[in-house]
Amino acid sequence: MDPSFTQESRTQKSLVASSVKRNSFSSMSKISGCSGEISSNKNINFYVNFEEFKNPIQETSKKSSQLILEYIPSEKLWGKTQKRFPKNDLKYDEVYNWLININHEMFERFDVSVDEIKKSRYKEQKLINLTNDTKFQLVNLKKEKVIEKDLLLNSNCPNMEANHSSSVKVVSLEDINAMGTQRPKVSFHMNWIPKPQDVYNIVVNNVNQPFQHVWLKTSEDGSRLIHPLEKHSVFDFVNKSMTNTEPLKPPPVETTPLKFVQDVKDLKELVAKLHDTNEFAVDLEHNQYRSFQGLTCLMQISTRTEDFIVDTLKLRVHIGPYLREIFKDPTKRKVMHGADKDILWLQRDFGIYVCNMFDTGQASRVLKMERNRLDYLLIYFCGVAANKEYQTADWRLRPLTDEMLRYARDDTHYLLYVYDLMKKRLLSSSTDPNNPDALLVEVYQRSYDVCMQLYEKDILTESSYLNIYGLHEADLNGQQLSVVAALCEWRDIVARAEDESTGYVLPNKILIEIAKKMPITNEDLRGLLTSNHPHIERNLTSIVSIIQNSMYNAAEFEGVARRLKEEHMEMKWFEEVSASSGAIGANSLSNIAGNQSGKKAGSVVAGVNWNIPMNGSGFINTKVTLQNMVENICVGNAAGNRKLDLDSKLSSSFPKCLQTSNGRIMMKQKEEDKDDGKKVIPEKWIVNKSAGGCKDSGGGRPRPRSGLVTDIVNRV
Repeated sequence: MDPSFTQESRTQKSLVASSVKRNSFSSMSKISGCSGEISSNKNINFYVNFEEFKNPIQETSKKSSQLILEYIPSEKLWGKTQKRFPKNDLKYDEVYNWLININHEMFERFDVSVDEIKKSRYKEQKLINLTNDTKFQLVNLKKEKVIEKDLLLNSNCPNMEANHSSSVKVVSLEDINAMGTQRPKVSFHMNWIPKPQDVYNIVVNNVNQPFQHVWLKTSEDGSRLIHPLEKHSVFDFVNKSMTNTEPLKPPPVETTPLKFVQDVKDLKELVAKLHDTNEFAVDLEHNQYRSFQGLTCLMQISTRTEDFIVDTLKLRVHIGPYLREIFKDPTKRKVMHGADKDILWLQRDFGIYVCNMFDTGQASRVLKMERNRLDYLLIYFCGVAANKEYQTADWRLRPLTDEMLRYARDDTHYLLYVYDLMKKRLLSSSTDPNNPDALLVEVYQRSYDVCMQLYEKDILTESSYLNIYGLHEADLNGQQLSVVAALCEWRDIVARAEDESTGYVLPNKILIEIAKKMPITNEDLRGLLTSNHPHIERNLTSIVSIIQNSMYNAAEFEGVARRLKEEHMEMKWFEEVSASSGAIGANSLSNIAGNQSGKKAGSVVAGVNWNIPMNGSGFINTKVTLQNMVENICVGNAAGNRKLDLDSKLSSSFPKCLQTSNGRIMMKQKEEDKDDGKKVIPEKWIVNKSAGGCKDSGGGRPRPRSGLVTDIVNRV
């Protein structure tokens, strides 16, 4: 090609680009300048009387409508699920909701694309770092740094040649090339999925009453429930036998039979196989966002030779009758990881109560391993890198993707083998020759305690609004706090009725923002919504009415508002003191000697780990905290004799609301009544409605106006 022609072509392109750029900026400037001539907050009906205004508006509207009708519903953009424009003669709200959904979906897709790009670039950079020095290196799990293989020659993990550590995974260039680029993780919420409650006729009891454990017996006096595990001792389950043979590692997932249990026939076959084994691994996948109490979406079960995945949405009513006795059987060991939540979900959804469980998460804590996550244990003991991208996926999705199925299998496929190795290590790690199984017994005791938990339903109380995340930092006055309490009650009523989470009905962030702005018209309220919130959109009038009525209840919340601000000041002050004390401890505690108080203070200050007790209300128990600080902020010099002047140092920086006139610190501890171990709201926090305020002049906990919110909801 002629070089002169190429140069000329480049010059022309450059001139065209410059011209387009100049024209674009010129056009934008004209638009920006003209926009100021259009009056805002005026009735548009006045301006449409003028042809100069009406004609371009109509032309723009016509083009926009054509684009919407042709492009938005296209199958190329949305696939088979087309977003059809609403029919004619619809109300403005319906068209507006449709447009909001379109925008939400488009931004959701954009976010997924950006995440995919970021992940791809991160993996490319990681590969470059990995291949800089040598062809065969190790990737550290904790800090994602590349380290040489020779650094691990003296480690002692059972699954590496020459007892090399497997807390890191060996990676070669061939392995990395074979991995390829993983697909982006599934969104935690897919709003187009039909609700399983409707598809599978799932009936739940969301009434504001305690959960009924109908499958448990009660004590003779009827005062408590009896868990089937109470009949057994921890020592009934401890398997102390230890052979010299190495545990047999399970075959790869690809060569292990998998059964996807979706009907009663398959469930019966699973039960028959579990009857013939004395141990199996279990895990659950859960969705909390689109149900008030949550839904168990999947159950994974693995034996030594086979994997099972149970569709607990489709088979929900059958899981309990068929599997209840299997899980309760004390002769069958159930191996789980981090089972705290799983135990409660089994009780809530299926009436299943577990006996004889070994929690590998508790075992990792007893062994004081570096990390307790399952993906770390799989790497450490099995050399398998589990894909944890789907941990927060929307498990309501049907059918499940191949990646989700693989993730679900990995959670239980190797778990029995991990149990074998951890049991062997527990028995060999005891330092007490007279009690060699002490560590193993401790794990079983912890697992026993996990199983003894009983599920409790969230109950709306008169102080529930105080548990909203971010409320302390919001700095609300009494009027705004009154709105928070009323909206908290409204969303609880709606969430229970619609079987949705309170976070889906009205997120905390939006709730606090509404309380701050206190909109009194539907348009003002809609303007605060930055994304699609269908329950708010459908109840604009009801919410505005609640806001307007709540504003008249401000006096009853002024005391609580003041107390929240004081507590927030205290927490900020404690953070500042912790940071400054850390610096003191680093410089002056290394050579502490002499009195015992200096040693005690050193361990606290140097650690920069203040224990701030919380009482039942969520407020800091300031009296106890200051007492601990007074005892522990005693820093010695090299001779161990110098101490801080608490009156001068603490009083000078402590919040004024907690100081007396003479400058000495005075902490006012809120009363805390206890009844059978449960914390009860003190009487002084209850609103004295006859007096129009709180009994405690320093602040109180008003009762939300339950009748008012209910009346508004019913009326609308």
